[in-house]
Amino acid sequence: MANKLAKLLNIQSDDELFELTTNSFRSKITQWDYFVNWGKVFANMQSVEVELNILNSLIGKEQIEEEFVKLLKTYPQVAKAIPYLLAVRESNLEILIDAQRFIYKNYRFSGSLKEDEYQDLADFLSNSGLVELFRNRKIKNLTDYVVGVEVGLDSNGRKNRIGTLMENIVEVYVAQTCAALGLSYLPQASASKIKTEWGLDVVLDKSERKIDFAVNANGKLFFIECNFYSGGGSKLKSTATEYQKMSAYWNEQKIDFIWVTDGFGWQKTLKPLREYFDKADYLLNLELLRQNVLTQIIQAV
Repeated sequence: MANKLAKLLNIQSDDELFELTTNSFRSKITQWDYFVNWGKVFANMQSVEVELNILNSLIGKEQIEEEFVKLLKTYPQVAKAIPYLLAVRESNLEILIDAQRFIYKNYRFSGSLKEDEYQDLADFLSNSGLVELFRNRKIKNLTDYVVGVEVGLDSNGRKNRIGTLMENIVEVYVAQTCAALGLSYLPQASASKIKTEWGLDVVLDKSERKIDFAVNANGKLFFIECNFYSGGGSKLKSTATEYQKMSAYWNEQKIDFIWVTDGFGWQKTLKPLREYFDKADYLLNLELLRQNVLTQIIQAV
């Protein structure tokens, strides 16, 4: 017997709808802001820009450690820029200096430095290899160097940006649907936000839970969660299992749950997705959104 969405779309069987859905997954949703968060990169560099420009005076010097100590005595604030040169965020670093006896030494790069810490930081500069960065003129300007470091660090955030990109794309369709039907929606909807905006009481399964999108169809609520998986892994199975439980939980409160997911990561992880499909009402992807299926679901209520 066809599920709720299959009936709505006049599709003959569950298998046909599931195949239609999984065969139209997209490989990528890369947009221009996926690559680098330039605002964050330059903000991080500018937070130590003055200190970096002072440290530029060390480039090409022969006695780097001695010159660094002199610089610290005059401008102790330059210490806070040192971790940035190593792509590190901490202002205190604990280094294992004796692996036999497990002796650690702490290096501070912020606050008021004591006299004996000047030489400690000079030793840190040498032992970490940073001294060669200055001595051999490998670089000409530390601000440019730190911009490069920050771009590298920012690439670690691309997985999170994919999630944001997916939310942005889905929101376009949610907004269009609500505008066409004269309805309202809330992004990142919490129980308190729903109560405040619409006067409706809902009980979330987790107090900190925020629904990607909540749609209010004249008192009837639709909760929409979305994600995109370009690669496989255990996360896909756990997400499908969690959303299966969520769907049942919302249904008990007369709330319809819609999961919008996409990406080639599902191609080798279809079993948990099929389990969700068989037990929940609505599984959509971007292609189904493009075909205005979200509007059809809400109109059918």
